[in-house]
Amino acid sequence: MKTNTELLPAGSRVLCAVSGGADSMCLLHLLWSRREELGIRVLAAHYEHGLRGEESLRDAAFVSDWCREREIPCAVEHGDVRAFAAEQGLGIEEAARQLRYDFLERCADELDCDWIATAHNADDNAETLLLNLCRGAGTAGLGGIPPRRGRIVRPLLDWTRQEIEEYLASRGIPHVEDSSNRSDTWSRNRIRLHVMPQLLRLNPAFSRAAGRTAALLRQDEDCLSALAEDFLARQEIAAGIETEALLSLHPAIASRVLRMLCPRSLSREQTEAALAFCRGTELGFLDLPGLRLRREKGRLYTDAAEECAMPERLLALPGCLDIPEAGLRVTAEEMNCTQEIYDLFKTLNFKSENICDKVIHCTGPRPGDRLHPAGRGCGKRLKSLFYEAGMTREQRLRCPVFRDEKGILAVYGLAVDERVAARPGDRVLSLRFDRLNEESTEDKLNGEGH
Repeated sequence: MKTNTELLPAGSRVLCAVSGGADSMCLLHLLWSRREELGIRVLAAHYEHGLRGEESLRDAAFVSDWCREREIPCAVEHGDVRAFAAEQGLGIEEAARQLRYDFLERCADELDCDWIATAHNADDNAETLLLNLCRGAGTAGLGGIPPRRGRIVRPLLDWTRQEIEEYLASRGIPHVEDSSNRSDTWSRNRIRLHVMPQLLRLNPAFSRAAGRTAALLRQDEDCLSALAEDFLARQEIAAGIETEALLSLHPAIASRVLRMLCPRSLSREQTEAALAFCRGTELGFLDLPGLRLRREKGRLYTDAAEECAMPERLLALPGCLDIPEAGLRVTAEEMNCTQEIYDLFKTLNFKSENICDKVIHCTGPRPGDRLHPAGRGCGKRLKSLFYEAGMTREQRLRCPVFRDEKGILAVYGLAVDERVAARPGDRVLSLRFDRLNEESTEDKLNGEGH
């Protein structure tokens, strides 16, 4: 088993992220038991997400006790992921990841640590590649989990889950089990529980094979990105980029140039739209997330976009629609309403017969928008709903609004209009929301919550 201990030079102070599960206990024991050989100082950190009640508190106590017995400094923090997710309009996994990594970064700063070590392994890496393949990712997503990003390192990335379990068993190292890992509610767990076993039957070394593929794709991505950076380095951006020079590049490089120009991530559709825009010859403008492209006299200019409005999109019924500005994917299907839906961040139900011509458009907020929120008994300005929800200007600009020809049907996360509010027994058009990039190309779900 290869351990990437070269990621941790002698003299380093290493903060080990420990959930108490098998992977992280293997990592902590491995680094702690070899601390003198490696010349490193090992510290630990555990984030208790507040999601699993007594089980979460048990895990925190287990990690604290194990570290105390070995005189390993251990920082523990308790969080409220559900409250944070509701406040920020995030999915539970994304909210948990943000809070966990914020805690680890703060701990590393406060404890003067050089590195943060997480216990991602070869199986995690293979699962990440498969998840991103399902989403149609390019080389960046298919590159899986890198051994190092910033000061985060993954010494166990070449270890399989089986090897980790054998390491623990041979040394009598205890660990705790996260009961949520047995649920196939989350996409990663479905791949882990149902897809990976089949692939391992085809090739028992699949996890390592997938890791090699990911490493090769990371090299390709690094090469293509370097070529794009080199092109940009030769440009005077303020004076405009010659569209002819940009379009003479291979599309794989030109598309990366455009993504580097944009302050936010672009979808494939947005990138292709930007490339098509560059082929035009007349004066023109194209709004992208956080950026306005201006095409003038054969040159491409980038203008800061204070308010790049969300474009109007038609929602196919039934069908799916990506809303990249909000980081959401909405899936529409007709069904019978069996119960009222209270979580407006996950599902919106509309009484089908009250939707005008069964045509729905998704837009951003518009000046003067009003609706009658179900259950409120009065009309409200959308601006007032935003104010009541404490939303920032940026959050307002990216808030999806669903409309038909008669007006607003619903505002994501805030309200459904009384005109189309569904009741149990109604035939409804149900909109289900999922986070785009629910898991990053690295590790938004790592199986243990390290």
